[in-house]
Amino acid sequence: MYQVRGGKLNLKGVDGNDSHSKKRKKHSSSSSSSKKHKQVVDNEEDDGEQDYVQHGGWWKVKKFHEINGNVAIEFGTNSYAHSLDNGLFCVGPTRPFGEGPDQQQILTVIRISENKVAFKSGFGKYLAINKNGLVIGRSEAIGMREHFEPVFENGNLALSACNDKFIRFNEEGDLVAMDDRATEANFINIRSNAKQIREKEQRQKELPVEEQGSLRDTELNYVKKFQKFQDKKLRINQGDIKELADAKKAGALHEALLDRREKMKADRYCK
Repeated sequence: MYQVRGGKLNLKGVDGNDSHSKKRKKHSSSSSSSKKHKQVVDNEEDDGEQDYVQHGGWWKVKKFHEINGNVAIEFGTNSYAHSLDNGLFCVGPTRPFGEGPDQQQILTVIRISENKVAFKSGFGKYLAINKNGLVIGRSEAIGMREHFEPVFENGNLALSACNDKFIRFNEEGDLVAMDDRATEANFINIRSNAKQIREKEQRQKELPVEEQGSLRDTELNYVKKFQKFQDKKLRINQGDIKELADAKKAGALHEALLDRREKMKADRYCK
């Protein structure tokens, strides 16, 4: 059982010797042929490819930066939160093997901060929590009630609403946010059909165009952008590039680039 504390899913009441671990120990004592088979079954790439195919190319996000573009919220296997035209949500029927979510199960993600997002339904309305903890998709704009936080821990994902409660479907089939603790009923998968981008590539993508590349490339790009000489010849500071690396770590890259251009004397854009 898990309990939310400061944006975390905190393991409680479960020791490390779970059933999965016991299964692994049991397999480890089997014959060499069984080991060979197990290596294939447990191969992460093979499992990921199988999952990808099963869900029609909609892959399971594992980190916050991967939540982008169109997504679907999966409960169980191949069953998704389904938006209705009255603004409520139900669990859609299980999708066939090899098919992704239905059109009314696809949401658009809007990032709000480094750990929170908002969701827009296919009806063009934002998801929010009402005073009774019911998840509804009727908002025209994003306010505090429309904030959701995906919480990753120990391979599980749960979605915390603005009331600090985890979402799930209740016995009546309504999508609600009422649980302080996240249990199996609250565990979800957020699936995306966007091109998978590694975290490093995502950070690079978010940089200004001039800073996408090496530090030498960055300095050259800024010289091209700001330096103006009558003879139209570029003049690059030949000082040690290490000072730029140090400045970047200190969060002062732009100031260091400006100082280096200023030393070239003829940059009319420098102070």
